[in-house]
Amino acid sequence: MATVELTEDSFNSTIENSPFVIIDFWAPWCGPCRNFAPVFEAASEKHPDIVFAKVNTEEEQGIAAAFGIRSIPTLMVFRDQIVLYGQPGALSAGQFDQLIEQAKALDMDKVRAEVAAQQQDGAAG
Repeated sequence: MATVELTEDSFNSTIENSPFVIIDFWAPWCGPCRNFAPVFEAASEKHPDIVFAKVNTEEEQGIAAAFGIRSIPTLMVFRDQIVLYGQPGALSAGQFDQLIEQAKALDMDKVRAEVAAQQQDGAAG
C-alpha cells in the first residue's frame, strides 16, 4: 500500500476509520525527512494492514500545531484512535520495523483500560 497524504479535511476521518495508522510529519526542505521517506515507503509495502500517512507540516500547519510538532520528522502511531507513540527523529529500517511489531503486539483492550484509568485519575485530581 502506498502512503497517503493527510490534510485537515482527511485527517480525522482517516484516524477514526482506520484501526492502525502511522503518520510521518515532514517537510520538503527537511534532509532527515527525505532520508527517512524510503524507509517509511518500504514499511508501507510490507504492512498492507496499516495506513501509512504523511503530513506536510508546511502545508498543514494546523495539524502540526494541534499535535505540538516542533521537530521533524516526527512519527506518530495510532491504534483504535489512541496515540501509542509520538517521537521526533528518523528511525532506521530495523528500528521502524521493531516499533511496528511492538505496536501490533499490544493488547488494545489493556491499553484502553489504562487510558480510561488515567482519565479517571485526571478527573479526580
